[in-house]
Formats: sequence, C-alpha cells, structure tokens
Amino acid sequence: MIERKDHLDTRAIALLIACCAFWGLQQILIKTTTAEVPPLWQASIRMAGAVVLLWLWCAWRRVPLFERDGTLPGGLLAGLLFAAEFVCIYIGLQHTSASRLTVFLYTAPFVVSLLLPRFVPAERLRGVQWIGLAIAFAGVVLAFSESFGHSSSRQLLGDVIALGGGLAWGLTTLAIRATRLATASAEKTLFYQITVTALVSPLLSLLLGEQWGWSYSGYAWFSIALQTTIGAFASYLAWMWMLRHYPATHISSYTFLAPVFALVFGVVLLSEPLTLRLVLALAGVAFGIVLVNRRASPKA
Repeated sequence: MIERKDHLDTRAIALLIACCAFWGLQQILIKTTTAEVPPLWQASIRMAGAVVLLWLWCAWRRVPLFERDGTLPGGLLAGLLFAAEFVCIYIGLQHTSASRLTVFLYTAPFVVSLLLPRFVPAERLRGVQWIGLAIAFAGVVLAFSESFGHSSSRQLLGDVIALGGGLAWGLTTLAIRATRLATASAEKTLFYQITVTALVSPLLSLLLGEQWGWSYSGYAWFSIALQTTIGAFASYLAWMWMLRHYPATHISSYTFLAPVFALVFGVVLLSEPLTLRLVLALAGVAFGIVLVNRRASPKA
C-alpha cells in the first residue's frame, strides 16, 4: 500500500528545490554543449545512458521492471508524452527563442491543476492556491519578458509548439497519477519514459539531419555525464518517487523555480547581469509557491 501525503514535508521540499536547481543548471549545460553536440543527439546519449543506469540500479535493488502488473498501457502513454515534450522543445527551438519557449513550456502546472482533479479529487486546488500558481507563473513571465517584443509568424509557430510541449508535460503527470502507473514503483515509471524517449530521440535526430559523432572535448563529455547521471537518472527518479507520494498539483508548482534558477546560474557562471527584473521574478515565484502549498486552516 502506497503511503500518500496531503502536503509537502521538509524532505519533499528539499528534494524539489535540489531537482529544480539542477534542471536550471542543466539548461546551461545543454546550451554550452550544443556548439559541439547537437541537442537531440545529446538527448539520445543522455537517455540511453540513463536507461542503462536505471537498469543497473534496479538489478542491484531487485526492483522488478518486466513483471505483468497492468501498467503497460499507462507506461507507454507516459513514455510517448514524455518523448513528445522533448520533441516539442527541440523543434520549437528551431522557430523561437529559448526564453519564449521557456514561458510557454511552463504552462504545464496549469494543465496538471485543471485536469488531474477530474480523476483524483484530492488534488483539487483552493482559490488562494490558484492565485499562488498565477503569481508564480507571472514571475516566470517577468523573468523572460524582454523576449516578448516583436513577434514574427515564425516565432508564433515556435510558441505554439512550446505550448504543445507544456501540454505534453502536464499530460505526462496526468498519465502517471490517473492510470495504473500510480501503483507502480518510481523506477518502473521512469523506465517507461526514458526508454521510449531513448528510442524516439535518435530517430528524430536523424530526421533533422544532426551530425553524430563521439570525438568531443572533455567538457562536452563532462556535461553529458552530468545530464545523464544527475539529470535523466537521479533527479527524474526522485521526481517519480515524489509523484508517487505527494500531491502532484503542489509538486508541479515548484517547477517554476527551474527557469529562474537557470537565469541565476547564468549570472553566477556566465557573468550575465543581475537585474531587478530577475530579483522580482524570483521573489514572485517563491511567494506563489508558498501560496500553492499553504495548508488550509482547520475548520472550527
């Protein structure tokens, strides 16, 4: 029997902040490695490596991955949606800027909050929590608002594709919580997603004409190693574990931290300017998350 909690405890909050911080750093890693390694080829190597790591982890922990438990339909659905999110991200980047794509991609928590309560009533948000979600999203919009000047038809197409990525991300969470995957181990849930993506990514890479290779610099391989071991394996496994034990609507609100962390790491690692806009955005995201995760006052 899975022990589910109705609020986030200290352990969950610490894990979420750590995951979002790394996902923010991962954006920097991908960006600085793309000059050598095409993005979808990066994703292919990363996901294939994560599949191997997860299989070894499960063999060591004796976690069954292939037993018949009724999770295959939900697992394949989650895997295809997870892969679709990556497809939308990388194709969208061909048409619009990373900043604009980030804003539209992070509509995913709204998808989760709107649709998941129809299947899991306990995930329903209260009015003040919806306000918090809106404030957190507004913080992300503020952080990337400079990119919303003139919009060409090409950029608008990229924005629509990015919205598709946000929808796929939100629906992935829905598939995990509203199907038999809700009873599966975190390892098996992740295995479905990264395995399907590891199969789809190289095919898409070939279709887009990316150049494959192996002769990369030490930094490029270090970046890919971090993206694989911490990003696609450890952080995603922690995320799946949290979805299994905590409210998905509350967890999703924390993802707004990831793009803001990316900007913060840009300041720290790439010497980008620290602006008042970034400080206000971080404060807005933090305040919104607090509202989303504020527990209801007990009734008298």
